[in-house]
Amino acid sequence: MRRVAILAMDGVSPGDLAIPWEVFSRVRLADGSPGYDVRVCGESADVRADGFRLSAPWSLEDAEEADTLIVPGTDRPEAPVASRVLGAVRGAHDRGARVASICSGAFVLAAAGLLDGRRATTHWMAAPRLAERYPAVRLEPDVLFVDEGRVLTSAGAFAGLDLCLHMVRCDHGQWVAAQAARMAVAPIERTGGQAQFIRREVPSASASLAPVLEWATRNAHRPLTVADLAARAASSPRTLERRFRAQTGLSPLQWLLAARLARARELLEATGLPVETIACESGFPTAAALREQFRRSLGVTPTAYRRAFGGG
Repeated sequence: MRRVAILAMDGVSPGDLAIPWEVFSRVRLADGSPGYDVRVCGESADVRADGFRLSAPWSLEDAEEADTLIVPGTDRPEAPVASRVLGAVRGAHDRGARVASICSGAFVLAAAGLLDGRRATTHWMAAPRLAERYPAVRLEPDVLFVDEGRVLTSAGAFAGLDLCLHMVRCDHGQWVAAQAARMAVAPIERTGGQAQFIRREVPSASASLAPVLEWATRNAHRPLTVADLAARAASSPRTLERRFRAQTGLSPLQWLLAARLARARELLEATGLPVETIACESGFPTAAALREQFRRSLGVTPTAYRRAFGGG
């Protein structure tokens, strides 16, 4: 039977800890036998976290002996990691174990050197800090999880669920993974990535360009061109292009597309308008154009986005 160790460090996130326990401990094979021996291995015998304390039944030495070691996130991902924890993570990997992280647990894998030169992800809010602190990591902040063979990383807690089901599918096949997904009342595979959850503000500008941006936002539903924006700014298209890039980091048309996409997201979240109407209201020429932009930028369709976030 495959052994899964879940590392419990001080400050561990309860959701990140519970999800792999729930998934792997409930896996049953076709003959009804358990698919995994799951063990919670503590940094110490008494693990402290916000709101609770955990008496871990197993130790870091047990974690090194597992076939799969899972590292949940903590409430202080950038805090120094104890050398004995890093040693256990490296030891498990060097022995041939599969090592996976949930959410900010990626910081531990990075500190252990396991992510150098590898693709990885983490929660979108922590991604800039991970990239700054560990530049050797090939960060992919928009995906739900990354599988690099024996090193795997996931985004937030529920992306950890996606990752755990993925590992079950790799170990035991689609049928067993589907049963585990049913037990978790979760889809076997979610569409899209983290991009749909990230609220990106449309880049702002200094006072000199702000009136043009405000006017363009109000009129984004119209078929605006760079010439229209330049006329509003009383400048040449070339000068406007230079000012836009200097102040927003985008070209005028890129900025306008971001504003239209933000408007479409607002309407999908807050109204029950048909997608065709939302396309018109947000400045896309057709519903097909809106769907294509959602697919490129967010990885989901407008309909799927509304199912996930709509409250109107």
